[in-house]
Amino acid sequence: MSTSFVTKRSWTLSFSSPQAPLGPHHQEEPVSYPQLLTPEEKLADAKKLLSLPRIVVICGSTRFMTEMNEADLRETKAGKIVVKPGCDMKSPHELWSDPVEAEALKVRLDDLHRAKIRLADEVLVVGDYIGDSTRAEIAYARSLGKPVRFTHPEIDPDA
Repeated sequence: MSTSFVTKRSWTLSFSSPQAPLGPHHQEEPVSYPQLLTPEEKLADAKKLLSLPRIVVICGSTRFMTEMNEADLRETKAGKIVVKPGCDMKSPHELWSDPVEAEALKVRLDDLHRAKIRLADEVLVVGDYIGDSTRAEIAYARSLGKPVRFTHPEIDPDA
């Protein structure tokens, strides 16, 4: 049976330099501390390091799902990563057939869509109608400094 031992050595380096006495007019160099990055800045840096293309999130009423799919195609063709609503709760489906579960799902989907807006570099609003949910998404995106485009610019609530 063979046993091996690792010996750790510690080294201490000491430097000494003569210090001149501090005069009456001496000013110490200001100490600067590194500024901590915000989560948004960290995300932007990570996207750059990963060489990710721009990310666009599609917003709008799910009554425009066909138009959202078309916008997805066009934005993808333009070289962008596209995220959009994944559920059309206006169309019947077993996942939201129970009204209580449907309401809870709607809350989760709204939270998820706000996360998509935070992830995105820009927002594209699809359709010629803006309801309360879309209006809130536009306001949220703008509060984060995200550029917002419209397939129908005449419906921009801030135009």
